[in-house]
Amino acid sequence: MSTSETTVLVTVTGPDKPGVTSVLLAALSNNGVSLLDVEQVVIRGRLTLGVLVSCPSDPEELQDQLEDAMATVGMDVEVEIGANSVTGAKLSTHAVVVLGSPVTARAFSTISRKLAEQGVNIDSIRGIADYPVTGLELMVTVPSDDPIAETRLRTGLAEVAVKESVDIAAERAGLARRSKRLIVFDVDSTLIQGEVIEMLAAHAGVEEEVRQVTEAAMRGEIDFAESLRQRVATLAGLDASVIDEVAEQIELTPGARTTIRTLRRLGFRCGVVSGGFRQVIEPLAHELELDFVQANTLEVVNGKLTGKVVGEIVDRAAKAVALRRFAAETGVAMEQTVAVGDGANDIDMLNAAGLGIAFQAKPALREVADAALSHPYLDAVLFILGVTRDEVEAADALDGIRRRVPLG
Repeated sequence: MSTSETTVLVTVTGPDKPGVTSVLLAALSNNGVSLLDVEQVVIRGRLTLGVLVSCPSDPEELQDQLEDAMATVGMDVEVEIGANSVTGAKLSTHAVVVLGSPVTARAFSTISRKLAEQGVNIDSIRGIADYPVTGLELMVTVPSDDPIAETRLRTGLAEVAVKESVDIAAERAGLARRSKRLIVFDVDSTLIQGEVIEMLAAHAGVEEEVRQVTEAAMRGEIDFAESLRQRVATLAGLDASVIDEVAEQIELTPGARTTIRTLRRLGFRCGVVSGGFRQVIEPLAHELELDFVQANTLEVVNGKLTGKVVGEIVDRAAKAVALRRFAAETGVAMEQTVAVGDGANDIDMLNAAGLGIAFQAKPALREVADAALSHPYLDAVLFILGVTRDEVEAADALDGIRRRVPLG
């Protein structure tokens, strides 16, 4: 920009309608200005359009022309002469996703105040979801690259999340966020509702006994491998046909199909790593077109469960090993992986992943996760990854059109 030119910030507001941008830019082009920055947002049908320009001519004459031009389309215009110009676009350092049902003004005020206390600047805000939860994405700049500053950001926001009953996730912005390529889910109480072993136990009449051991294991009070042996032992003598009955009774967590369908469209490799049982999980994995399955195998002899598992038990450590193996097999760096789980036996897996998400999780897992989701909708995982509800619905609509129109 020439030293003789003046920077001018033009802000247009009013009802969103076709032609507003073209009228504004036509008026600007008549004055030979150069565009420095443009930003537009529409909230509930009301448009705010900001344009920063360098003006080589009389800026007051430009202001008069802009006011006349925008009046023809019923829009208000403000012109700030001598507005600060920033050389080059500033890249936000982090993305902060806020999810709630609802996100109250008080909650958002508390979040913004916590960010300000840490010297974190909010660069932009956009709505990313209105169903099944309200989602807002804040692109922010943390003042220091020091890891301590990032830890302080996450800790402070986690405190706000608990206080205001919202979910908040903070992740580094840029390529690191957009490069995720592999995701694994725990199964019981994550991808599906409930615990498979408790469903099996109900058929054996030992449901309460098994539930107590399961809950202790999920809280980290009992070694998972030992708890699994105890629970499976109660199933000895159960007819193997019960496995198929239970498999048919499985109910997916709300949003699970949408989540996996959308991630596959984005090029993700998707899989499950479970302390549950392969005989129950594999039909579901086939239905969902998953790429990986790692789970325990129930021993069956003469059509009856023996009360034992075959082979190495998939416990807390084995889950992390499986995630690393899946990543190595597909050539995906660990920084590009995502893991989602709900219990203490998922801790190692979430720690190993590039992004660990605790889903309706026990405290032991929430404490180590990068993000924690408390609402019972698995598609909230998409919002954490930066996918909006509009993008999901648009992709579903396009896919429907493709299925109806023959390709030739």
